[in-house]
Amino acid sequence: MRKALLASILLWPCLARGAVVNVEFKFTPFTGDPKNDHVDTVPGKAEVFLNDVPIATDEVRAGSVPVMFDEREIAASVWVPVESLGSAVRKGKNTFRLEFEPADAKTPYRAQLRWASVTDQTKEEHGSGTYKGTNQAGEGVDDKTATGKVVFEREFNADFAKDQPWHHYPPVTQLTDDDKQKLGTLVTDRAGWFKPDFAALYQALAANPHIDVAHVRKTKCLDAAYKAGARVKGPGTDQLEFVTTGHPEVVIRRAAGPLFVPDPGHIDTIKSEEIQMCAGTALQLSFPPRLVVVRTPAGAWEAVY
Repeated sequence: MRKALLASILLWPCLARGAVVNVEFKFTPFTGDPKNDHVDTVPGKAEVFLNDVPIATDEVRAGSVPVMFDEREIAASVWVPVESLGSAVRKGKNTFRLEFEPADAKTPYRAQLRWASVTDQTKEEHGSGTYKGTNQAGEGVDDKTATGKVVFEREFNADFAKDQPWHHYPPVTQLTDDDKQKLGTLVTDRAGWFKPDFAALYQALAANPHIDVAHVRKTKCLDAAYKAGARVKGPGTDQLEFVTTGHPEVVIRRAAGPLFVPDPGHIDTIKSEEIQMCAGTALQLSFPPRLVVVRTPAGAWEAVY
């Protein structure tokens, strides 16, 4: 009896139920048997939506990827850590959707979506000569056989997200010609931020938690990039597309290609790699491939991410 009790103690998982700090989604389209060590990815384009808002479009390339662990987890072609999406995430319930269009619409394949919550504590399991530790919980997988387009959708809870005032604005269901004109001006003005003294750009960067604006100011990396010939090109107003989502967010994008096209000029001639990286990061965060805006209660339009 004592031995049995000791064995049960050794095998008992040390459960420290930590708070959820992130949710991760991993997607792979593939052919082959996941019982093997490798499978082949299916080329195509994957579009990620959060709460019906298009967030990103990723190209999936053909190749061989490993199948790992006892769970036969396939290496991800698209990996989305939700926490990195910033204010796009609602506090509480959210909906993640991924739509994949294969390059070959006639060949059958399999597609797999995995998800897991990431906690701030580690769950441990001790056995006779074995140890397992993970900070993940609520793991799940959805595996589909498909030909042509495939869609995955999953609701998740994000109590770790910060509640934003604009999350509670009324939904925008249609845009007037006046709205479109104002949004076109907003895009044009933003493209003009990249010029000395960069005041508007510094102000926008200060609101971004993923960049240290004090460091950007101190290094004068924007000045160095501008001196090296870097510029930002915006689209003509006739090239813009406006996407309503049934939520407060409206997406502004270019009909073909990214909304803003940063021209690096001769930024690679800057001797300091730190300055190059600083400028490149600031430009990437300030001039995204699409812009998400909301209409304030006062009727003004402002970008939120």
